[in-house]
Amino acid sequence: MTLRFAVTLFAAAAVISPAAANLPKGAAAPVFATQGAKAGKPFAFNLRAALRKGPVVLYFYPKAFTEGCTLEAKAFADATPQFAAAGATVYGMSADDLPTLMRFSTEACRDKFAVAIAKPEVIKAYDVDLKRDGVSTGLTTRTSYVIGQDGRVRFVHSDMNYKDHVRLTLAAVQALRAEKKR
Repeated sequence: MTLRFAVTLFAAAAVISPAAANLPKGAAAPVFATQGAKAGKPFAFNLRAALRKGPVVLYFYPKAFTEGCTLEAKAFADATPQFAAAGATVYGMSADDLPTLMRFSTEACRDKFAVAIAKPEVIKAYDVDLKRDGVSTGLTTRTSYVIGQDGRVRFVHSDMNYKDHVRLTLAAVQALRAEKKR
């Protein structure tokens, strides 16, 4: 890492920060419906319907096609078979528009999982509003939730560094699966 890049990264972190609070473990996950895309094709997303199939990973990311968000999407795509084996479905969430998400679902997500629009009311309900100097940017923090089939938050990880989100959410889903088997 160059010194210039490190200074830029530090300055950005000092100015843009995620909200201090997220939905706590055990909270009821707010139910919502929105539009999304998978493999470049639009679809209607409904959290209640998704939970009927099993646990859901909702991972919020700031902006499609930015470096960290693209790398995170690729990591989730690579891990999609492990999430499926644990009975969970992954959905990426951002404030991007549907045409952008249609492209992102193919190019970055490699047609492996769906991405959906995080409308302002969803951003507020999940407490993932990314702020700059205390003012909303209209983007989301990088926050991953594992929601059990009962609609309760089972795990939350909020960190603007994308690197641990896949590993930690997969471990939480696998633990949920093991718990269910007992």
